[in-house]
Amino acid sequence: MPLRSRLALLTATAVALAVAAVSVAAWLLTRAQLLDELDTSLRNTRAPREQLADALVACRTGATTAEDAARPGFAYIQLVGTDGSRCVVPYSRAVQVREVDLAVAAGTREDALHTSRTDSGEAVRVRTVQETVRVPGRGRPVTVAVSIARPLTEIDASLDRLALLLAALAGIGVIGAGAAGLWVARAGLKPVDRLTEAVEHVARTEDLTVRIPAEGEDEIARLSRSFNAMTAALASSRDRQAQLIADAGHELRTPLTSLRTNIDLLARSEETGRAIPPEDRKALLASVKAQMTELAALIGDLQELSRPDAAPPGRLEVVGLHDILGTALARARLRGPELTFTQDIRPWYVRAEPAALERALVNVLDNAVKFSPPGGEVEVGLLDGRLTVRDHGPGIPADELPHVFDRFWRSPSARSLPGSGLGLSIVARTVGRAGGEVALTPADGGGTLAVIRLPGAPTPPPGTAGA
Repeated sequence: MPLRSRLALLTATAVALAVAAVSVAAWLLTRAQLLDELDTSLRNTRAPREQLADALVACRTGATTAEDAARPGFAYIQLVGTDGSRCVVPYSRAVQVREVDLAVAAGTREDALHTSRTDSGEAVRVRTVQETVRVPGRGRPVTVAVSIARPLTEIDASLDRLALLLAALAGIGVIGAGAAGLWVARAGLKPVDRLTEAVEHVARTEDLTVRIPAEGEDEIARLSRSFNAMTAALASSRDRQAQLIADAGHELRTPLTSLRTNIDLLARSEETGRAIPPEDRKALLASVKAQMTELAALIGDLQELSRPDAAPPGRLEVVGLHDILGTALARARLRGPELTFTQDIRPWYVRAEPAALERALVNVLDNAVKFSPPGGEVEVGLLDGRLTVRDHGPGIPADELPHVFDRFWRSPSARSLPGSGLGLSIVARTVGRAGGEVALTPADGGGTLAVIRLPGAPTPPPGTAGA
């Protein structure tokens, strides 16, 4: 069943239940009120003493006629004996005697008010009380139990008419509620229909430029804005993916072209038999080896960046940042043997991926080695979770600082140097996953200052390997 049909059905059902509850309550209250008024009327009704005396005499003589019972009056009046016998007043009908009536006749109760039936099955409301009757020809009055009954047909007829009226109103209300619910569902679900059409269009055409108008602050507007944000994020992700592929192809083309040229020279030398001078051959092999190393590093960087930003990080461990920094410094000294490294490193423990963190620190130090002048100095410091790496190179122009962490971005002055432009992107990614921050700023007196802040503590937490 469609959603709008379900909403209309639920609305009609809710209205039906509410109308039914109100109708039943109204019917019960009306019935109770009518019964109360009938009981009040019975309490105010008194049988004439003459009729009671005549009934008592007629009962004793057996003079009550069937014609009298066939033409009943306003109320049915009868005398009740302690043994259950009845003396019916003329123009009345005999009413079945209950135990409470016998109790009144025996004097154990003052009065009784209850529902009973006539001998013909007619429902009546009965009030039984004690009355004192003076019989003609006898000097002493007689105390008897008198039952005064009123038929319930007058109440039942009113209740039946009320039930029919309430049923008709309930039916009209339910039908109207169903129609109104269907109309409201159609009007309220129009934004959902637009959203559905947009989703189907995206699934069919892969067009991520579709936007849904979002007006107001209700749930539908929030859903529309969420859909627009999702398609915008998907479009941006697809654009970044396409750009990454294009940039990766561009970066791979240069080392592959150089590698192919060198291998072609070596192969042609073998095919033609013309030997390459030993020094040239050694230079070619060194170039091939360097290009293969650059390709391997570039592929490793691409693999690292291929992991989605929203993907969960690898296994996090509590490690000593100072220990990993020492390992990275050892590698940096091998790459810049002519440089001087000064260090002021204090213990600091962080929670991170050890391998990824070491790779990030190596990238930062490699950057400093790459841009340091021959015989220059690289200053490294670690204090209270703040890692600083400063070189004394040419520095980074202010207009290039916003782009240093972009993928494949390289400063025009660094195009001639080895590298893929992915190192600082990996640094920013790794530090961000560890909950830290990284920034590059011009250093006082020239050069570049890299600052990395990572949350942690100067001592390892209890229970860890370094504790």
